[in-house]
Amino acid sequence: MAFETNVFINCPFDRDYLSLLRPIVFCVYRLGFQPRIASERLDGGEPRIEKIIELIEGSKYAIHDLSRIKARKAGELFRLNMPLELGLDIGCKRFKGDDAGPWRAKKCLILETERYRYQAALSDLSNSDIAAHGDDPLEAFTAVRDWLEQEARLNADGPARLWDQFTDFMADNDEALLARGFSRRNIDDLPLSSLMRSMEAWVETHR
Repeated sequence: MAFETNVFINCPFDRDYLSLLRPIVFCVYRLGFQPRIASERLDGGEPRIEKIIELIEGSKYAIHDLSRIKARKAGELFRLNMPLELGLDIGCKRFKGDDAGPWRAKKCLILETERYRYQAALSDLSNSDIAAHGDDPLEAFTAVRDWLEQEARLNADGPARLWDQFTDFMADNDEALLARGFSRRNIDDLPLSSLMRSMEAWVETHR
C-alpha cells in the first residue's frame, strides 16, 4: 500500500469508541485514502508493537486520539497505548526524516475530548494543535475531514454531505447483513476488519 495515501489510526478499541471510529474510518476511505489500523489483521504470533511500528513507518498521515488518557472511574488506570504510539510517530518523522526520506513529510492529527486536558498528562505537547471532538461522532468526523482537506490539499465535499454518505452506508450495510442472516447483535459485534472491507467496497461503487 502506498505511503502517500496511508492513514494510520491510533485510537481506543473499546465498544464505547466505535461510534467515533466507524465514521472516522469511513471519512478516510471517502476522501481517497487508506486507513491503517492495528486490528486490520489478527495474527496471534505477530508482536503487536512490531505491527504498529510497521504501520507508522508506512503511513504519511496519522490520527492519534488521546481521549482515554484520563481514567473514567476510581481505581481505573488511564490508557498509555495511544500516547506511546503518538511518540513513535513523532520519532519516526524526526529521526528517519533526517535521512531526507519520505518520513520528513509525515503529518499527524491529534484528537482529544477536551481541547486543553491533555496538557496535564503530556505537558511536552503544550502549544501543539489539538482538535477537540467532545466524544461526538460528527465532530470527530468533521475534524478528520477538515484536516485531510487541508494537509492533502483536496477539494472535498463538505462535512454535511460526507456525513450523509456515512449514514447511507451504515443503513445499506445493515440491510445487506440482515439479508445474509446476521442478527442485530452479530452486526454490532462485527469485526472492524469486516466493516472496513464493506466500507471500501461501498465507497468504490458510490464515487
